[in-house]
Amino acid sequence: MNSSSSAIEARLGPVKTISHEASHSQAWPTVIRKRNGELLLVYSGGRDAHICPFGRVEMMVSHDEGETWTWPRVILDTDLDDRDAGVVETKNGTLLVTTFSHGEYEYFIGEVEKGERARFVAGPQVRGDLLVPERLPAWRAARDRISADERKRQTGEWMIRSTDGGRSWSPQYRCILSAPHGPITLRSGRLLYLGKEKRADSKRVGACESTDDGLTWQWLGEIPFTEGYEHLALHELHAVEAADGTIIAQIRNHNETNKYEILQSESADGGRTWSAPHGIGVWGFPSHLLRLRDDRLVMTYGHRREPYGNCARVSDDNGRTWSQPIWLSPESDTADLGYPSTVQLSDGSLLSIWYESLNGSHTTMLRQVKWSLA
Repeated sequence: MNSSSSAIEARLGPVKTISHEASHSQAWPTVIRKRNGELLLVYSGGRDAHICPFGRVEMMVSHDEGETWTWPRVILDTDLDDRDAGVVETKNGTLLVTTFSHGEYEYFIGEVEKGERARFVAGPQVRGDLLVPERLPAWRAARDRISADERKRQTGEWMIRSTDGGRSWSPQYRCILSAPHGPITLRSGRLLYLGKEKRADSKRVGACESTDDGLTWQWLGEIPFTEGYEHLALHELHAVEAADGTIIAQIRNHNETNKYEILQSESADGGRTWSAPHGIGVWGFPSHLLRLRDDRLVMTYGHRREPYGNCARVSDDNGRTWSQPIWLSPESDTADLGYPSTVQLSDGSLLSIWYESLNGSHTTMLRQVKWSLA
C-alpha cells in the first residue's frame, strides 16, 4: 500500500488568517461540521510558545461555512499547558473535546535560571526561542499557582462534553488516550479513539471505545509493531471508517525506519485488532482523515521540510493507495506549521484549517483555505 502515481486536480481559494488577535499563539486546530451546519473549531490558545504554562482550549464557531468566525471562548484552562484539542459530535448530538495537559515547561524555566538559552525542537527544522528571560517571572508565577503534587495530578489526558451544542461544558474527566484530533464516530454510533497513552508506564498505542456517548472509555485493541518500529517513537494518530467498513489509522513516525513518514494501520473488526504499521510513501505529519460523501478518503498533513506547506491526498480505494499531493498552502515560508484538519461543506467543497508562523514570528496563527476536487 503506497502512494500512487495518480494526480488529482483541485481548485484552491485564497489562504487567509482567521485568528482574531496576534498577541498570543494559537495552534493544533480541529474543525468539524455539526449536523445543524455550524462549523466548530477547537485549538490550543493563549500561548507564549509551543510549550508554556498558559496553553488553554479555545473554541470558535462559524455560522457561514468558514466565511467568518466568532470571537474565541475559553472552554478549558487547567493550571498546566493544555494542548492538542480534538472534537467530535456523537450520534446523540453531544460534543466531546479532548486535550492533554503537562508541565514540561518546568524544564525550560530551569534552563533560563541557569543562564542557558531555552530552545524547542518540534521536528525537522522547527526550532525557536521558547522562554525569553523577561518572561521568566510570569512563567514562575504560573508554575507556582499549585504544588508539585497538584501539577502531577493534573497531568494527563482529559475530555469535556457538551449536551447543548457547546454553550456549556462538563467538568474535565479522564480518558485513556491522547491524539491531536480526538475520537471519531462510527456508522454504528460507537465512538472510537485512536491514540497513545501518556501517563501509563506501558504507553500503549492503539484504540479505545465508548458505548455510552463518551462518558466512559475502555481499552479495545493495541497496534502491533514489527522490527524497526518502536512504539515510543510513534505519535499523534487519527482514524477514519472507510466505505467498506475498514478502519484506517495513520500515525506520526519518529523511528529511524521511514523516519517522518506517515505510517498506516488497518482494522477489519471495528478496532479490536490491527495490522502492523507500514509506510505509504508519504513524508509529513501528522495526518487528519476524512471520508467524503462520495466515499473517497482525504488525508491532510503538514510538510515541514522544503517546500514547506500543507498537503492533501485522496484515496478512491478505501485507503489502499493515495494520490499525489495537493498543495493547500504553497506559499508557506516556514517549517513551523501544520496539523491541518478538514471538513466538507454543504456544496461539497472542502475547508482545511492549520496553524502557521507568519513573517518569521514565533507567534503562530490559525489559517484556512477553501478548496474543491475537480
